[in-house]
Amino acid sequence: MCPAPELDPDVSEPCKSFCRTDGFTDLRGYAPIGDGRTVALVAQDGAIDWLPIPNLDSLPVFAALVDRRNGGRLELMPTVPFHTERRYLPRTNVLQTTFVTDSGRVRVTDALNIGFGGRLPWTELARRVEGIDGAVPMRWRVAPGTCFNSTSPWARHTPHGPVLRAGTLNLGVCVSDEVSVDWTDQAASGTFTTAPGARQLIGVVAAEAEPLMLSRADDIDDGLDTTIAFWENWSNQFACPDAWGEAVRRSALLLKLLIFSPTGAIAAAATTSLPERISGGKNWDYRYAWVRDTAYTLSALRRFGIREETHAAVSWLLRTVRRHGPEVGVFYCLDGSSPPPVSHYEVAGWRGIGPVVTGNGADGQLQLSIFADLFDTVRLYVDSGHVLDTETGHLLAGFADRACDAWRHQDAGMWELRRTEHYTTSKLGCWQALRCAVYLAELGQIPGDPGRWAGEADRIRDWVQRHCWSDQLGSYEWYPGSGKLDASILLHAGSGFDRGPRMSATIDALRRELGCGPLLFRFSGAQEEEREGAFVACSFWVVSALHHVGRRDEAKQLMTELVELTNDVGVLPEMIGADDHAFLGNLPQGLSHLALIGAALDLSS
Repeated sequence: MCPAPELDPDVSEPCKSFCRTDGFTDLRGYAPIGDGRTVALVAQDGAIDWLPIPNLDSLPVFAALVDRRNGGRLELMPTVPFHTERRYLPRTNVLQTTFVTDSGRVRVTDALNIGFGGRLPWTELARRVEGIDGAVPMRWRVAPGTCFNSTSPWARHTPHGPVLRAGTLNLGVCVSDEVSVDWTDQAASGTFTTAPGARQLIGVVAAEAEPLMLSRADDIDDGLDTTIAFWENWSNQFACPDAWGEAVRRSALLLKLLIFSPTGAIAAAATTSLPERISGGKNWDYRYAWVRDTAYTLSALRRFGIREETHAAVSWLLRTVRRHGPEVGVFYCLDGSSPPPVSHYEVAGWRGIGPVVTGNGADGQLQLSIFADLFDTVRLYVDSGHVLDTETGHLLAGFADRACDAWRHQDAGMWELRRTEHYTTSKLGCWQALRCAVYLAELGQIPGDPGRWAGEADRIRDWVQRHCWSDQLGSYEWYPGSGKLDASILLHAGSGFDRGPRMSATIDALRRELGCGPLLFRFSGAQEEEREGAFVACSFWVVSALHHVGRRDEAKQLMTELVELTNDVGVLPEMIGADDHAFLGNLPQGLSHLALIGAALDLSS
């Protein structure tokens, strides 16, 4: 196959630095920033390799993360050899990178700016450069990409300065007066030298299919201070436990980046197509709102006492489910629309590991645990002191009736596999949903027949105890007769299904067969047959399950080991390599950070 045409050489030349091989850097090296609408990934060398505009689920105009030649990137780094030190400013999603060279040090503060009233009506990237000591020669470049080979970027000269365009996207470059600017047909770049106490600003403003506000560099710099204050105020809403408090706060801040503020939807992750295994073939788009992940996020937000995001997410979810009924979808687009078909792109992928896709093949699957996720979301909302409307009550009563029948069916399971089975945790999802339905009916929140729901819940529980326990394995098994294990059963220590000897024995069996150090693979065969990494969320689920069965000392020790596996700024992916602890899968992964928060809060209770 003939490869896609490359951009101009000054644009397509891969970024070169201490942390890159063939233009790519380890996934462990990325730190996200965001504004409530989209998320950018900043590498250790200061390059921004991922930024969809205007929305998190838009085609990325900066996508060197998966397309080193035509993806596009924003560079800002010394022209001499350097190493870096990084941190987030305390209680914020504002990243600070210190470049250390032989001639001096310089500090870069990166943010996607937020206004006084929340997100701006345009995208605004601020990159503040401050000289600490010595003199450091710096270079910068803004080179938009082809949006997965769907458009060709170009520069257009206007009375107020050049503007970069990629399809319907307009990007303006705003820099301090002392910073040089060189323009080509497809990019902007420049150089400058820092001095102690001096400050420069490299800014990018962007809008899609609408007029572009070309901000002044000083305004963007002021906006960075407003953004810092916004994040500090948001973080002050909640308190974190003493143990692992910094990891919990960072996880909460990263989850906030995944909340799509225009609607309240919660994305599963900020990226698409980062591989779950090095051999390729398991690359998915996670920039959608899963009902499951929404339920887990709301549980964490409720425990923190965060009200606005909780209400927005519940309202979005219920409106969206009603809109697309009568069945509950596995996931939805962030704007509440139906997911698009899966599309494959002529893009090599991170380190050449494809495919690169948009859309997700799990759409349309039957996943019975969705009932539990939906009902648990509503139960948590009601337990926070809120009241359901009549329409929602009737909707939920209908879903409870459906769960009474549907639990007898095979489904794709929590892991969204192509083979359907009578998965244990799917049955328990229906059991959990029906128990929630009975509870809500007793509170007068929903109509219906709670007697029928309670009776069917008892049948499910009895069926699982009779058919899904394996004496040979000494644990609950993946599905009856499988002789295999599934880590998602750990969630039902928390649901209250089993906190006794059987669950304790299951924990031991899972760690024995699926464990690798502190990490856990998600089901039998995930390591040998699927050749994927250990699933981060499952590893934290072990912590919570140990707590629920009364093994708190083991839980605390495991928690300490797991928290140490975050990267230098506290970020977690979907999976981690069992041997080398390399990051795998999309990131930041909401489910991983939710599991960390849940485990820490369980241990602090």
